[in-house]
Amino acid sequence: MHDTIQCVTDRIISRSRDSRGAYLQRMHDSASAGPTRQNTACSNLAHVMAAASPIEKKAIAGREVPNLGIITAYNDMLSAHQPFATYPEQIKRAAAENGAVAQVASGVPAMCDGVTQGQDGMDLSLFSRDVIALSTAVALSHEVFDAAIFLGICDKIVPGMLIGALSFGHLPGIFAPAGPMVSGLSNTHNALAREDYAAGRIDRRELLDSEASAYHAAGTCTFYGTANSNQMLMEFMGLQLPGGSFVNPGTPLREKLTDEAVRSVLRNTHLGDNYVPVAEIVDEKAIVNAIIGLLATGGSTNHTIHLVAIARAAGITIDWQDFAELSTAIPLLARVYPNGQADVNHFHAAGGLGLVTRELLDAGLMHEDVKTILGHGMRRFTEEPIAENGHIDWRPVPETSLDKDIVASVAEPFDHEGGLSLVRGNLGRAIVKVSAVDEQYRSITAPARVFTSQDDFKRAFNDGELEMDFVAVLANQGPAAIGMPELHKLTPYLGLLQSRGFKVALLTDGRMSGASGKVLSAIQVTPEAARDGLIGKIQDGDMITIDAASGELSVASDDIAQREVGRDEIDTHSYGIGRELFAAFRERASSAEEGASFFA
Repeated sequence: MHDTIQCVTDRIISRSRDSRGAYLQRMHDSASAGPTRQNTACSNLAHVMAAASPIEKKAIAGREVPNLGIITAYNDMLSAHQPFATYPEQIKRAAAENGAVAQVASGVPAMCDGVTQGQDGMDLSLFSRDVIALSTAVALSHEVFDAAIFLGICDKIVPGMLIGALSFGHLPGIFAPAGPMVSGLSNTHNALAREDYAAGRIDRRELLDSEASAYHAAGTCTFYGTANSNQMLMEFMGLQLPGGSFVNPGTPLREKLTDEAVRSVLRNTHLGDNYVPVAEIVDEKAIVNAIIGLLATGGSTNHTIHLVAIARAAGITIDWQDFAELSTAIPLLARVYPNGQADVNHFHAAGGLGLVTRELLDAGLMHEDVKTILGHGMRRFTEEPIAENGHIDWRPVPETSLDKDIVASVAEPFDHEGGLSLVRGNLGRAIVKVSAVDEQYRSITAPARVFTSQDDFKRAFNDGELEMDFVAVLANQGPAAIGMPELHKLTPYLGLLQSRGFKVALLTDGRMSGASGKVLSAIQVTPEAARDGLIGKIQDGDMITIDAASGELSVASDDIAQREVGRDEIDTHSYGIGRELFAAFRERASSAEEGASFFA
């Protein structure tokens, strides 16, 4: 094992000893009684099986047949989740074929960040993760399930489900995705269309035609944003079947993978061959593996928040220093948009996650000795599934990359360090995604230009005020302020200015999209403005330095500490479209580095 990886892992284990021990004790106490529905009063149990078939009633009332709870994030609007409409019936059939019963326990909210980007609804996006966790807990609180299968893919949904699952970590669980849509208009060409629209070269109808050609079918968006990073994480944490992340919806293999997911989780129940609860799978090494996967593939910056919250739900404490140190040891092995030209379908065809996993394992850059849904060890995750003769089989991934422009080896990586950097200084701490930023743009010292909102920035751009070198500063965007929206709406405008030869960057205590791209962005600044962070006191003309190579984040100003923090943006984002219902979330939210969570 690489010394840095071992050192970080040991530090996390030591730091988390008391909280992890307390968590595992709670899970042990919950598991000690065995399947709980046998202890459920007759009246309660009657409600559980009232609508079931006679065969299912007999099974639920007995002691030998497991009951599988289905937690679904199905809705029609979210393309990645639309295929889940048919999953419950399929899961019920597969459960019956394996001597079990399955019931839909509950649905959870599933908002689409693609719909709310740049809109007021984005203020609810991050906190929807904690709502999903609460919804998952409500579903499982009936205590009549021996295991759970989670149907979710997109941005806040998988992290929320996993946080909820960990509160019932004595239960076995598995994640079953629906896969990405087939490739349409390339993400690169669609990004150029957005820049063309920002520059006034095409009209709204032409832009919509481009967007609709890129996002055109059922399945996950094909760029490597938060949704597809979620799928990587579930594989790297051993909670999803190997090679199952990027199999397209509606294919025979996709259907067989769902059946196999049911069989796999049933084997892990008290009544199966080998009891393996979620609490034992998600340990310190699994969390480190997840960070490693994020770095090696250039995944979404959102997971510097979500993984922290997931880890805390399992009694494990991590911070951005852990990410930063691991990044120095982990090479970048994938070029998937926005870190390259390929989409996730091309990545999967070139060898995908299985090949990346094998490269990391062979080089001692990933923990192999972990529990997974398939038993002990990560080697099984270097295999890929195939559908043959009506059943699923497994074969080793290719020996070498089938496209070395998309998937690299450890010996010849795209970069010798991972895709994320930590910057720090008198402004606090922030995350920079460097994997999509050309080396020449990874540092800047330029005057600040302060904006109150994305629309304020757009107005200044359209008025021709931004033809200059500058750092765009958007404060009061953090979790305690307005819920920490993504600021992806800025991307085409900043990208266009950079293409015109100006040195530009973004500094914010908000988030960027998982698809954040070619412009240097120091995001998730903590302390945020609403918690007296200096970012809220920056004024136009203050000299800002962001240097991803040296790790510097600073402002040159003699009087900044004495300035007042403006709250206009906070006040206008505290109500409307349901924001008033989330006041308690904003008041209780932890910092971004602590997971930006209501639960913390």
